[in-house]
Amino acid sequence: MNRIDNALAHYYDVLKRSMNGYRQSEDFVPSELFLPDFDLPVLDATMEKFLQPSGIGIADLGEYGDCSLRLFNLIGNPATRTSKTFGSMINVARAVNHIRTTGERVLLISPSSGNKGTALRSAVERAVSVGLVRDTELQVATVSPEASRHKLWGSGLSEDARLRELNPMAVLDVEVPMHVKLMIAEFMPRYSEEFHSQHGVRLWHTLELRNYMMADMVRALVENDLMPRTGRRRVHAQAVSSAMGLLGLRHGRNELAELGVELPALELMLVQHLGAPDMVLSLYHDSFDMDLVPAYRQRESDGIYVQDQDPHFPFTTFDPAEHLDATFYSRTPASTAQINPLIRENGGAGIVVSLHECLRRYNEIRDLLGVTGGVELPSDPRKLREWSLVMALTGVLNGIDRGLVGDRDILVNATGSYTEDDYTPLRSEHSVPIDGIEGFYQVVRRAAEAGR
Repeated sequence: MNRIDNALAHYYDVLKRSMNGYRQSEDFVPSELFLPDFDLPVLDATMEKFLQPSGIGIADLGEYGDCSLRLFNLIGNPATRTSKTFGSMINVARAVNHIRTTGERVLLISPSSGNKGTALRSAVERAVSVGLVRDTELQVATVSPEASRHKLWGSGLSEDARLRELNPMAVLDVEVPMHVKLMIAEFMPRYSEEFHSQHGVRLWHTLELRNYMMADMVRALVENDLMPRTGRRRVHAQAVSSAMGLLGLRHGRNELAELGVELPALELMLVQHLGAPDMVLSLYHDSFDMDLVPAYRQRESDGIYVQDQDPHFPFTTFDPAEHLDATFYSRTPASTAQINPLIRENGGAGIVVSLHECLRRYNEIRDLLGVTGGVELPSDPRKLREWSLVMALTGVLNGIDRGLVGDRDILVNATGSYTEDDYTPLRSEHSVPIDGIEGFYQVVRRAAEAGR
């Protein structure tokens, strides 16, 4: 596997320059809520140590059909096993820069179905442990839906009583996981000023696209340095919820284009699951209406549900209403306004996969990944807790078989894969159950008071 260790440090000057340029550009829209400057601290030895887990590699997976497959390994950080490492580290670095520049405390606020919260908490813990900030200067409070509890990682921030008080994890028992995002969207404008004036702390809601876009541009920089020029058209494939990482990739490619670097046109292949196929529906129907999902009929011979009318949806599934992975819970993502024209103009596809299809492909995918030396799947798929990489590869293989993509270099963006053996689940007593916005207010208030 070709690899760039500590990619965020390796491209630090490029990232810093791009972030400063964005702040001065016409694209920048000021926020009514707190938003730290798009700037980073000086890259010294401590900052380099902080960024160390941000390695990225590209591995050859061989040929399939008339396509060549490569793995874009974004999941090398053992403390997260997901690509959320990059955005979380850059966001924390921006918060550190604000703290050092102004002396103000910062408390990060994030709704999360699991992975984003894990990465943000890991970055905060690392910033404190390497000495970038004190534990009372930078804090984080997350809220996750109860349906995602099995994906919540325990860490030093939860095991240590003092750090747990400073960095709480709230869990909301709600039927629709998207409601955690809606709750935070209501919480921030209602209480941000109060926390600043009464507790002396800035609340920062980091979920916004532009906060992650800058970090994800590093994908384009690595692609340019490590991906061989073959003369074929190139597709970036990824299991997506809102495809923010792919928009960051596009931003990085645009930055390279301004420097005179030529890359193949950006074609995208979006992979989703039946529980949240919104971006695929939008791409082909300009609608998020779930009634547009093809009708399934139950096969008498084995009880499997089948359809053969739409190649963009699973041909087989155990349950047409299944939710394959709790991480992918988006509804009506605003990013479709940018993703749809990008695919329609440059090329690409969208495809939805099912658990049944993933399991049928599982050993094949496990064998494919076996050549990388860096990403492994367990022999027993029941141990898997994050399905995005399996989803992405299932979608790619199905898409090639169905003629949705062909004669391409396909770069499969590995954005997440971990098993029950890769982490210690958060203990129930280390989370705080809440029933709504007022409950979360009390959680954040206690954390803010503990940091004074």
